[in-house]
Amino acid sequence: MTQGYRLSLAHINDTHSNFEPSRVQFPLNVGHKTLDVTSHSGGYARLGYHIAKAREHATQRNIPFLFLHGGDSFQGTLYFSHFKGKANAHLLNLLAPDAMVIGNHDIDEGNARLADFARQIDFPLLAGNMDLSQEDVNKLGCLRTVPNILAFDEKSQLATYLLKPFYDTKIAIIGITLDQMKEIARPDPDTHFVDAISTTARTVAHLHAEGIKHIIVLSHLGLDQDKRLAEQVSGISLIVGGHTHTLQGDFRALGLSNLPYGEVINGTPIVHAGKYAEVVGLAEIEFDAEGRAINLSGGNHFMLDQHFILSANTAVDDQDYQAVRQQLSQHPNIFWDDTDTDIAGIIRDIYKPAIAEMENKVLALVPKNLVHTRLPSKALPHGSEIAPWVSRSMFQEAKIEDPRVHFALHNAGGVRQSVAQGQLTLADVMGQLLPFELPLVKYEIQGQFLYQALESAINAATNNSVRGTGAGSFPYTYGLRYYYDGRRPLGERLFKLEMMQQDGPSLWYPVEPESLYVGVSTSYTAAGKEGYHPLLQARWQESIESLTLPQAFIRFLNRAPNLADFLSPHVHYTSHLKRSG
Repeated sequence: MTQGYRLSLAHINDTHSNFEPSRVQFPLNVGHKTLDVTSHSGGYARLGYHIAKAREHATQRNIPFLFLHGGDSFQGTLYFSHFKGKANAHLLNLLAPDAMVIGNHDIDEGNARLADFARQIDFPLLAGNMDLSQEDVNKLGCLRTVPNILAFDEKSQLATYLLKPFYDTKIAIIGITLDQMKEIARPDPDTHFVDAISTTARTVAHLHAEGIKHIIVLSHLGLDQDKRLAEQVSGISLIVGGHTHTLQGDFRALGLSNLPYGEVINGTPIVHAGKYAEVVGLAEIEFDAEGRAINLSGGNHFMLDQHFILSANTAVDDQDYQAVRQQLSQHPNIFWDDTDTDIAGIIRDIYKPAIAEMENKVLALVPKNLVHTRLPSKALPHGSEIAPWVSRSMFQEAKIEDPRVHFALHNAGGVRQSVAQGQLTLADVMGQLLPFELPLVKYEIQGQFLYQALESAINAATNNSVRGTGAGSFPYTYGLRYYYDGRRPLGERLFKLEMMQQDGPSLWYPVEPESLYVGVSTSYTAAGKEGYHPLLQARWQESIESLTLPQAFIRFLNRAPNLADFLSPHVHYTSHLKRSG
C-alpha cells in the first residue's frame, strides 16, 4: 500500500463496573473567576454511542476498526458486588470489544469468577503471560479449559495471540498482564505469571519471523512498565494500556493532567484512557508496511452531562453558566451526553433496581470533601484523607471483638475513591469506597517485622530501590505512627516507629523490636501482598469471621454517623519520600 496502513481505534481501560456516568469535578477559569464544575462523565450507554459512531465512521471510509479494553472490568461499584460479573459480561458484549486483557482486579476473586465471566462473553480474553499449564483441569472454575482465553503457551514459550485481517496482511494482538499478579491479586495457587517483557520479546520475534509486522500489545502493566516494554522490545507497532488510571491528553483547561496522548517510546506509541469509563480513547493510526507507526491523531474524550453544577466563592449567575458551557463546547476532547438508548434501558430496567435500595440508605454525613490519594504529596502531606478513617474503623471494630488489638494497618489500594461532602450511603461504601469484601485478620507479631513490613511497603509504593507493584501498597495506620526517610540505606529508612497508648491520653511509646504486638489488617495485606511479606512472620494469624473491611467501616459509621470532628491521621512522614526513576 502506497498510502500506508490506517487503523481506527477505540479503547478503554480500568472501567471497574462503572456502568453509569461517574461524578467528575474540575476548576474552570471564566474571566476573573475560578468556578468549580461538577458533572458526570461516561458510563456504558455513552461509551456505546461513541464507539458505535467511530465504528460506523471507519466502515464508511473502509478503514479497519478495533475496539480494545485494557483490563480491570471487575470491582469498583455495587454492580459488581451484587451481580458478580454477570452485568459486566452482558454490557461488555453490547459494546462488542475485539479483545480485552486480564487485569489484576479481574482475578481478585480467584479463577472461578473469571472463568464464569469468560464463558459469558463474546470476545477473546487475553493474558499471554498467564501460565495455565499446571492448572487442575478437574477443579471448578478452571481457566485452562475456557476456549476464548488466550494465555501463555508453555511448549512454545510464547503468548497465544489474536490475528485479524489487515489490508493485504494481518495484524496481531498480544495480551500482556502484570507478572507480579500473585503479589497484588488472588489467582489460584496453580496459576502462574511469567515475565512480561521476555514473553513479549519472544512473541514479537516469532511474529516477525512469520512475516507479521503489525503488532499491538494490549497491556495491563501500567504506563511506566509500558514505556519500559517499548524501550526494551523493538518492533511493537502500538501499545494500548491500562492499570495506572492514566489520563493522557492536554486537559490543563480543566485543571487536570497534561500528558501526551500516544507518547512514542522507541518508535512505539502508547495510549491509555484514564479510569472508570469516564473517557473514551479514539485514535487513527497510520503504519508503514513494516508495522511502524508513522502518524497518530486523536485523544481521550470526556462525555459530560448537558447540565452541570457551578460553585464559587462569589455569586454564580446565568452568564457564568453560559460562559462555562461555551468553553466546554469548544474543548476538542469533550463530548456531551449522547447515549445508546438500548444500553441505557438495559442498565435502568435490568440492573439498576437491585442497586437503588442501597443508594437510599444513608450511613453518615460527611462535613467536607475527603480526598483519597495513594501517596503523600506537597498538597496533601499526610496523603489520603479517608484511608486513616478506614484504618481507624478496622482498629475500633476489631478491638471490640478482641481487646488485645494494638493497631490497624491497611494499604492505600484497598481504598478506591475520594468521599464527597454530604450524605454517604451504603452504596457509596459497598460499591465504590470499599468494594473488596475482604475478611479482617488479626495477628501477633514482633516489632522488628513491623519495621520491615512498613519500610518494604513504602519502598514498593515509591519504587525506591525496588521494583514495586504500584502506589497501592502505601501503608495507612491507626494506633501506629512511623517516620520514613527514603534517602537512607535499605533497612534503615523506617527509623522511628511508635505505638499509641491504649488507654488514657494519646501518648506514644517506641515499638521495641523484640516485643509482641497484636494488629489487624485485611486478609490481602496479612497474606504478605505488595511488599507486606514480613507480616508472614507473625506468631499467629486468625481471621475475624464476623468482620469484613466494608462491614467494619459501616459499623464504625453507625456508631459515629457525623464525621464533623475530623481528626488528623495518626501517621507521620518525613518530607523525603524519594522515588526512583
